Amino acid sequence: MSSVLYDTPGPRAKRRNVLLSVVFFVLLALFLWWIWRTMDDKGQLKWALWEPFTTEQAWTTYLLPGLGDTLKAAAIAMVIALPLGAVFGIARLSDHRWVRGVAGTVVEFFRSIPVLLLMLFANEFYVRSSDISSEQRPLYAVVTGLVLYNASVLAEVVKAGILALPRGQTEAAYAVGLRKGQTMSSILLPQAVTAMLPAIVSQLVVIVKDTALGGVMLNFTELLNSRSTLAANYANVIPSFIVVAIIYIVLNFILTSFASWLEGRLRRSKKSTGAVLSAEDMEELNPAAVGGTFGTGGEGGGPSGFTFTDKPPR
Repeated sequence: MSSVLYDTPGPRAKRRNVLLSVVFFVLLALFLWWIWRTMDDKGQLKWALWEPFTTEQAWTTYLLPGLGDTLKAAAIAMVIALPLGAVFGIARLSDHRWVRGVAGTVVEFFRSIPVLLLMLFANEFYVRSSDISSEQRPLYAVVTGLVLYNASVLAEVVKAGILALPRGQTEAAYAVGLRKGQTMSSILLPQAVTAMLPAIVSQLVVIVKDTALGGVMLNFTELLNSRSTLAANYANVIPSFIVVAIIYIVLNFILTSFASWLEGRLRRSKKSTGAVLSAEDMEELNPAAVGGTFGTGGEGGGPSGFTFTDKPPR
């Protein structure tokens, strides 16, 4: 079926697509075969190097505790960075210049600094200015760096998501007497969340992966740092890297799959909602409304006024 944006491929196009697909899969198979042969020639496929991952000790002593610390740091950073980014993103749209200026300065400052530098700075700050124990300090430093950087990025995501909505949404809300706070919380943010969700999920995946920076530089016992200890004990560097990479892939795939399911659910729920606002609903949103009439059109709801009724439209 053809449409304005897509034409159904004809016989020649179908043959060309099949040929390109076959060539791609052949090249992919050759590449995988080359990797297999190279690892086999280097002795990286010996069962002795992979056997530790079939034992309980490798998982309970190294990998699972490291995965737990990775999820712990990422979860804390997400819980703090998401609302903080939303606050700064909304503040950047404030009508007050000083609010926009402060929020914009904070966001641009922390967004311009590498997250690793923020982690190192936070670690040195906690060493000199707090009573946090040396065992807990790497976790605090990693979470602080992740929150400062990702909250500033999420603030830009929130700002862009709200600005991407049609201006008529805001004008219609003001026309029925909603204040700016009510417009933002009841009209703009619920619609912008669906549009922002892919970008937000991408940033959450970045948070999960960036926890590895703390393991490399701050000796934070996350998944990658635990892998190095495991590899030192079993002398299986390449297999340990491959196993840890698979764990990261599975973890992020679960996160993105859940986000895709949530996005589809939100879109379906919005398409299926056909609620009609009654006079009581509008009075609850705007107590200043009297008799369900807005504007100057009188009780009859003339051309310059809006009238809301308890009866659903026919």
